Amino acid sequence: MHDIRLLRDQLDHLREGMRRRGKLAELAPVLDRAEVLERERRTAITELEAQQARRNKLTQDVAQKRKAGEDASSLIAEGRTIGEAIAALEQRRNEAEAAVQHMLYELPNITLAEVPEGDESHNTIMKTWGEPRGDGDTLVPHWEKGAALGMLDLPRGAKISGSGFIVYRGVGAKLVRALMNMMLELHTEEHGYDEAWVPLVVNRASMTGTGQLPKFEDDMYRVPDEDLFLIPTAEVPITNLYRDEILDASALPMGLCGYSACFRREAGSAGKDTRGLLRVHQFDKVELVRYATAENAREQLELLTRHAETVLERLELPYRRVLLAAGDTGFSSAMTYDLEVFAPAVGKWLEVSSCSLFADFQARRANIRYRTAPGEKPRFAHTLNGSALAFSRIIASLLEHHQQADGSVRIPEALQPWLGRAVLR
Repeated sequence: MHDIRLLRDQLDHLREGMRRRGKLAELAPVLDRAEVLERERRTAITELEAQQARRNKLTQDVAQKRKAGEDASSLIAEGRTIGEAIAALEQRRNEAEAAVQHMLYELPNITLAEVPEGDESHNTIMKTWGEPRGDGDTLVPHWEKGAALGMLDLPRGAKISGSGFIVYRGVGAKLVRALMNMMLELHTEEHGYDEAWVPLVVNRASMTGTGQLPKFEDDMYRVPDEDLFLIPTAEVPITNLYRDEILDASALPMGLCGYSACFRREAGSAGKDTRGLLRVHQFDKVELVRYATAENAREQLELLTRHAETVLERLELPYRRVLLAAGDTGFSSAMTYDLEVFAPAVGKWLEVSSCSLFADFQARRANIRYRTAPGEKPRFAHTLNGSALAFSRIIASLLEHHQQADGSVRIPEALQPWLGRAVLR
């Protein structure tokens, strides 16, 4: 959420941020209406303060007349009229505040100046690692290879739950556990994250705090009777651990990580990248979350992204780091690096992580603050998160990139202790 002062003092900056995202035409009416409502709110506050001052003066005048034995009925009647005016002004102020708040929830974050403007065609490849295989036409796609190895049971997953839900069996189920343990051990023991095992359902306040609500409610799985939501990522519960709390600045920067299943209704349009493990409604993921100050948040993005890249290098998967353009940057993010691995049989680069800096956008919504010294005014924290990593596309890339001539699949050395084997046959 944006600071309401942007509507008062930096409306042009807010408009420019929407223009860089390619959203100005769509959001201009919202900004115009919010500007009008903010003026109305301030006018109501000014008038309210004047009426309250007048009522306080009348109260004193009534007391003086009664003390002097004089008739104060006219002043009392005037006081009732002022009381009615105050009540109306308070309602007007509250309605304007609520409307402005709702509109601010609809506006995406402003991207950093170093983020290129434009749509996804302006995304910039910042780094590459490894060499993608060029013999993809000779390889078996991951959904066929996984089925042949007894790892994937896609038909039964669709039967028991619907398309986009995966059943891993045998060594496939063990591979999911191996990836989870490998990633969590790396991030906790080598990268210094504190592990959290979090609920898979959260309340509306938590989903609002990280920016999924209200705008993306239709993309979420909801438990309507209790107004709870299945989490789209562990980012939501982990970030909200400190909702409505004030941290000590000495604790920042701070990193937490956690594994979770993730649930998303939007799994792609029919026929578009939907085969196998490319787009699913439920997937497994290890998430990294960092809390920072305004002064060190940008360097924390580089650190978090490097932590995610380390997993890919341990898995020996060629990848590239892509700086997303403003129009392709997520709603809540101020800057995002996507990490993409190459699946040679599919012939596509697959996003397996988005590492994002949100500045104070999420912290304002979730009221996550820190205090630099006792008695000082709290400041909003800056939050970051990134997948490290999402399993389904990693498994797809592992099955394709590490295929061998005899049809087996080589297991990277770093994963072997967790899986208990060097080759899948």
